[in-house]
Amino acid sequence: MRFILIFKATRYSEAGVKFSREHNDAMVAYKKSLARAGALLAAEELQPSSSGIRILYPLHGGEPEVKAGPFPVNQELIAGYTLIDVNSEDEAADWALRMPYPRGCGAFEIEMRELKENTDSTRDPRILAMKADLEDQINMLKRI
Repeated sequence: MRFILIFKATRYSEAGVKFSREHNDAMVAYKKSLARAGALLAAEELQPSSSGIRILYPLHGGEPEVKAGPFPVNQELIAGYTLIDVNSEDEAADWALRMPYPRGCGAFEIEMRELKENTDSTRDPRILAMKADLEDQINMLKRI
């Protein structure tokens, strides 16, 4: 089961305030423990919304409107995410609860959501890799 742990932007992250060395070290250790457990798929921080745009499509059609950031923090902006692959929702919640948060930077929020599973297994990179390995083995056996 794949889950995304979304950490929400704060006025500090939107201002580009760097976290403490202790927090950064704790995040590195957290990501290493996820990797050792085989659960880490990706983890990224986003630039502040001042470097982003929004594309708004009108309700009844027409040309989209492009708005440049920054956007208000109260609009539930995302500051980053961690993508994990675990065996259960409880395990995902356990990892979410272990994520270090930057102390002294106000409230911090993590949203956890399960990703929809790809019903087209032919696109799953793990299955594609196994298929390629099997084809290599079959070709090798044909040469014998």
